[in-house]
Amino acid sequence: MKPDEPVTTEVTAQTHPERGWRFWAIMTSMAVASLLAGLDATAVSTAMPSIIYDRGTSQGYMWIANAYLLTTAAFTPIVGQTANIFGHRALTFVAVIIFALGSAIAGPAPSLGALVAGRAIQGIGCAGINAMVEMVVCDLVPLRERGKFMGFIFAIYAISTTIGPIVGGGFASRVTWRWIFYLNLPLAGLALVMVLVSLSALPSGSGMSMRSLKRVDFSGNALLVASITSILLALTWGGGEQRWSSWRTILPLVLGLLGLPLFLLYETRVPEPTTPLRLYSNRTSFAGLWCAFIHNMLVFWILFVLPIYFQAVLRFSAFRSGISILPTAAVCMPFTIISGGIMSKIGRYRPLLMAGFALFPIALGLFTRLDEHSTTGYWVGIQIIGALAIGIIIPVTLPTILTPLPESNVAVTTATWAFMRRFGTIWGVAIPLAIFNSKVDSLAAARLQGNDEARDMLSNGGAYTLSASGFLYPELGLDGDPDLEATVKSIYVDSLKLCWQVGLGFALLGFLLTFVAKELHMRTELETEFGLENESNKKEQVQASA
Repeated sequence: MKPDEPVTTEVTAQTHPERGWRFWAIMTSMAVASLLAGLDATAVSTAMPSIIYDRGTSQGYMWIANAYLLTTAAFTPIVGQTANIFGHRALTFVAVIIFALGSAIAGPAPSLGALVAGRAIQGIGCAGINAMVEMVVCDLVPLRERGKFMGFIFAIYAISTTIGPIVGGGFASRVTWRWIFYLNLPLAGLALVMVLVSLSALPSGSGMSMRSLKRVDFSGNALLVASITSILLALTWGGGEQRWSSWRTILPLVLGLLGLPLFLLYETRVPEPTTPLRLYSNRTSFAGLWCAFIHNMLVFWILFVLPIYFQAVLRFSAFRSGISILPTAAVCMPFTIISGGIMSKIGRYRPLLMAGFALFPIALGLFTRLDEHSTTGYWVGIQIIGALAIGIIIPVTLPTILTPLPESNVAVTTATWAFMRRFGTIWGVAIPLAIFNSKVDSLAAARLQGNDEARDMLSNGGAYTLSASGFLYPELGLDGDPDLEATVKSIYVDSLKLCWQVGLGFALLGFLLTFVAKELHMRTELETEFGLENESNKKEQVQASA
């Protein structure tokens, strides 16, 4: 059999299973869980200036954000392996509890260390929630039909991540940033109740025993966590605390990048690997995994860079900046659902993948033209083009990866896909930040030669910190000096332009990757050991036994 040919398994298939109240109860609970994870992912970013001020540290924001990104990415692969061992019902329940525990620690955190620890625990829970939501949907719906259901779930997630900055800004400015985490507790409680009630219809996995624990790939996951931690440390220090040429930046980056192929090599020697190499053995799955990486990288690239433009160039407040990104959610949500529905209807994923990645370069190219004179209609319009690209691609990458693989690989494949997306998030924040800081340093040195104080305040990461905190104009005294204001704005505009240009390069790479994927038959039968039992089959079994 050729690697790209569709394969079937020996698992009993259910064709067109009944979808009663249990099915829709599970789907609703998954939507609530997705809302919980998505809302928190971006709400903290808007409230960061308030958190930094309250904690009394300017460097703290990096660790508050990165602790969450680190654990979300690093723990996603292990969720796929343990889900097959302990069952999807148990893992979903545990993930929500861990997320709630992290929120309970972060909310009343008396110190920066406690807050970072709470965020790290939240990241572990988020990794489990995101991966398990997708796995449970795969348990219930055949591959051909997953697009329309995944589109709905992803639309909920997209909405929550986009309104998150508004929620975070509102709490930070009107109450306290701590309410961002307190809000998670009743939402997590609701999700727990819904998961307990709805997922009781799913089969349970193995119980907690030494035999089951021995099946978990602890060594491989430890190597993966160490590699990602090393990479994230380098990306955090580079261009800020340390120069990019410093050995303190280069050494952890090199060790982390070397650790990733070593992890994949180690996985070939494990009986039950976290990330089997067979997932990369065919061109379609390979292209789908890297398209997922680039897609999520570009999503957060846009969500990260646009607020800098709004706050530093257009002088919007953090709250207004969050509102100004709403066009992304308003367009992304319906087109995520539409894209999933079209894929289910026509049974093809490649045209949608190509269409989405064809729009990305157009959007990024238009973003490069943003400056202090750009009209509201312009920045709203180009957001809409970017949102079209985001929405069309969201429900398509996972089916692209799963189609050439047997259904028995759903758990590890979904977890690997989720890992690639989370890993893309890290780079989608780190790369533009590094480019932005580096460009600002060079431009500030050239254009602020007569103003050492302003140059020093903008250099070594200061430009981002000041724009994110909302203190850029009062700290630099720009309101009383129109010439200095124009110079500083030009530094921001040109630095952001370079960020958009590099993003355009990645968008073009994603478009080229779509030509690597092949169009294969999408299965119309559900093959899983973790799905709902067909009610009619159960009745027939009861009648037969009678």
